[in-house]
Amino acid sequence: MSNTLVVYYSLFQNTKSLALEIAKQTGGTLRELVPDKNYSFDYNTAAKEVRNQISRGFCPKLISGNELIDTYQTIFIGTPNWFKTLAPPVLTFLRQHDFTGKTIIPFCTHGGGGFCQIENDILKECSKSIILPGIAVNGTVKPEEVTNWLTRIRYELLNSSL
Repeated sequence: MSNTLVVYYSLFQNTKSLALEIAKQTGGTLRELVPDKNYSFDYNTAAKEVRNQISRGFCPKLISGNELIDTYQTIFIGTPNWFKTLAPPVLTFLRQHDFTGKTIIPFCTHGGGGFCQIENDILKECSKSIILPGIAVNGTVKPEEVTNWLTRIRYELLNSSL
């Protein structure tokens, strides 16, 4: 069993595509976060719902993806950039687990805003972890972009030393 987990939340499948590529290249176990109540598939309605949840610090209940992480040492955590921060289901995941001593590698998809506060928000929730530089993808995921990023963060070296 791999000691790498690739966990993500994706509403419009962009973050899922990036998660699939990361899992493919790392051999990591893929895990999708599924909240108990789906967001609207209409962008404007979903934006209102999300903005409200973020402003309240709301953490939705997860019906899938929140299983134990004890056997994983390296955890890639993926989210869309929603109003400059994490999607609420990802915040739920971060608050329900102990990441002490684990290596956390963030990734996000965005429409032009990059990471904004996402890396800082993950650092705040995982303060006793090792946080490596993440990847922020705007548009279609290119496999070579993921390969180059994994090389830059020395994922292979990290993984072989665990």
